[in-house]
Amino acid sequence: MPSSRLELAVRREAFFLLVLDVLLVLVSWWLAFWLRFNLDVSPEFTDLALRSSPWVLLSYALGLSMARVYRQVWRYIGLPELRQLGWGVLLSAVLSAAVVLMLRYAQFPRSVLLLQPLLALVLLGAVRASWRTLVERTAQVPGAQPLLIVGTLHDATDALRVLKGSQQWHPVGIVSPLAAEVGLSLQQVPVLGAIQSIAAIAHSVGAGTVLVASPPGAPERRSLLLQSEANAGGRLTLLTMPRPDQWLHAQDSGLRKVELEDLLGREAVQLDIKGLSDLFAGQTVLVTGAGGSIGSELCRQIARLGAHQLVCVDVSEFAIYQLAQELKAHHPQLDGLYYTANVREADRVLAIVQAHRPAVVFHAAAYKHVPLMESLNEIEAVRTNILGTLNVARAAGACGARRFVLISTDKAVNPTNVMGATKRMAELVVQAVATEWAATQFVSVRFGNVLGSSGSVVPLFTAQIARGGPVTVTHPDIVRYFMTIPEAAQLVLQAGLMGQSGQIFVLDMGEPVKIVDLARLLIRLSGKTEHEVPIRFSGLRPGEKLFEELLADDETTLPTPHPKLRVAKVPGPGGLAIHAVLAWVSACGPSPEPAVLRPWLRTYVPEYQPADL
Repeated sequence: MPSSRLELAVRREAFFLLVLDVLLVLVSWWLAFWLRFNLDVSPEFTDLALRSSPWVLLSYALGLSMARVYRQVWRYIGLPELRQLGWGVLLSAVLSAAVVLMLRYAQFPRSVLLLQPLLALVLLGAVRASWRTLVERTAQVPGAQPLLIVGTLHDATDALRVLKGSQQWHPVGIVSPLAAEVGLSLQQVPVLGAIQSIAAIAHSVGAGTVLVASPPGAPERRSLLLQSEANAGGRLTLLTMPRPDQWLHAQDSGLRKVELEDLLGREAVQLDIKGLSDLFAGQTVLVTGAGGSIGSELCRQIARLGAHQLVCVDVSEFAIYQLAQELKAHHPQLDGLYYTANVREADRVLAIVQAHRPAVVFHAAAYKHVPLMESLNEIEAVRTNILGTLNVARAAGACGARRFVLISTDKAVNPTNVMGATKRMAELVVQAVATEWAATQFVSVRFGNVLGSSGSVVPLFTAQIARGGPVTVTHPDIVRYFMTIPEAAQLVLQAGLMGQSGQIFVLDMGEPVKIVDLARLLIRLSGKTEHEVPIRFSGLRPGEKLFEELLADDETTLPTPHPKLRVAKVPGPGGLAIHAVLAWVSACGPSPEPAVLRPWLRTYVPEYQPADL
């Protein structure tokens, strides 16, 4: 419909509603007189009512218009609109009373002036509520699919508001985790039972779709995602509320399918945007390992925070090419520089850093795959994770960078594998270098597994599911802490803004997740069941732990101003002799025996407990 015709239609509707309201006000005026005189109005007061009616109608038309009542859409009328109507009636009543009293009608019953606004509010509110009820009943689409809502009545209120007017979904019941709410109803939608009975409830009402309205972190949300027996063997389709970034693009109700990130159950990371903007805006920032999962996300976040120049370093030509294309497309204002370089080459790293003199350096380049580094490639982990960190840290100090941030791992805590031991030594190297360059703040950040990162279980499981299985899990009880890639990158940035040189930050990773539960959820999200894609347990791999240590533990960490960041209570470098480390690596040759390399690591990392020593 052209805008002019649409505007004309809106004006006609507003005029019609004004006329209807004026008629209702007239009715309320006469009703007030009849009630005042016990339904027996004398001719004298009938004359008063007739003579004063035009003024009352004019006052109400003016008052309601001034209160913008006619900008409301009756089919979506709610408490805010009724409150607005109440203010309009009050304003109109004051105006009409002032006019009537100024006209000095003889023997005018003043109680009518108090009674009439109440009657007007009841009539005007009732006709609006009736209209909305009629619209809602007639607007129900015959083909709308039945939908169960999981959550407390408070959670369900928000969900029903989102579903209002949906052409696709028809709420048929609520499943609440609170036993006291069973049997109640909300907006004529009954609370049918508890989470444990959801499969039977869904069958009884003919619903094949469930909206998980409970907030992130709620126990019933996690239970529903993980326990296939609680939702008819995984046959129920799970939906959840749209994320904040999806509201603008939402269609119909805006509901979205449950995603892997919903399993983590955490609120969004809160960042010190002002502090980070002050740190990065207009500055040069360097990121090593820029083509990797964490490194590339760091680059995206830094570009959004207004960095003037971003120096991206990665040993992979293809990875750095992909990153360059993405940043050029999404951040054309950014001065991006892309180097294919290896952090193990000290002279090359120093040349790059001195050429651009970054204010902040993020060192994300590392070997991180535990089984690969545990056998045949131990020396590669030493040279990249330890010496590469030393090269980048020293270059950052030499060029006068304000901050250097090492991306570490939870596997550096009481390591049982070469990868974890080398990352713990990298932390010790950073603490040692911090004593050489007082002008630069050197910090390390530990976090656990990152959902969807290269080499993680998620891409592996996804590929196995696509092939029809089986999905291989090492042990039924193995658990890990997980974060999303944006979460991890944002907290790394936040940690880089905080703390004193030499500190090691750990992230609050929330609750650990069983890897087998992760596999089950991925199978369900693919639309399959465990009967179609079985899970097979292959046994723990060399150097692999069953449980990772709890990083955000009060006994092992200290709090910081940020709720998701803590400082690890670990011993200092203990006078780590970097020259001795360099001398040993230089003398050990291209392929030292594991029986020699592992004891050497233990001399610097006493808590390292390899399985074969």
